[in-house]
Amino acid sequence: MIANLITLFRLLLVFVVISSFGQHVYLDVLLVAVIGLILFLDAVDGYVARKLNQTSDFGALFDIVGDRIVECIFWVYFAVVGLIPFWIPVIVIARGFFTDGLRSAAFAQGKTAFGENSMMSSGWTRALTSSRASRSIYGIAKTVAFLYLGGLIAFKNFSASPELVVGLEVTGVIISAVTVAMCLIRGLPVLVDGWKYVKG
Repeated sequence: MIANLITLFRLLLVFVVISSFGQHVYLDVLLVAVIGLILFLDAVDGYVARKLNQTSDFGALFDIVGDRIVECIFWVYFAVVGLIPFWIPVIVIARGFFTDGLRSAAFAQGKTAFGENSMMSSGWTRALTSSRASRSIYGIAKTVAFLYLGGLIAFKNFSASPELVVGLEVTGVIISAVTVAMCLIRGLPVLVDGWKYVKG
């Protein structure tokens, strides 16, 4: 129960952040810290659920849905304000539809995305999707991308030289593209192992 409330709190904070960016440079700096908090709480909710023995299939599903909402909102927002090309959120959202659709088919047959009853059937697919290392690396990549792009919004409010801003924006696109590539790589095993549940 507490873990689900943490996930819900994260979702509320996302909307606070995107509705408040760009109003004042000091507020923007604070909002970058809030982005860090939102991403940190992603690790906290799972830890709390395990520590309090409140893990459940619903909680795991709600955590995935919460992660997807947070991720998609940030990618769309940064594309709308012009920091990244629009193809980035399109790819992330499309990948999410495919993987979540397959996970739903597996869930209907009693399988979960992670854990002991995982839909992932081979060692390499588990390693790429649900291993602690894979999830940590991808989480760090998203954190770097979102903090960088949020920090770039704050930095642009200072009277910085246009040449410097352009260079920083290109770096943001590169960081984002690498993160999206990792997103696709982690989604591929879900397509491989999940297809049998759709056929079934």
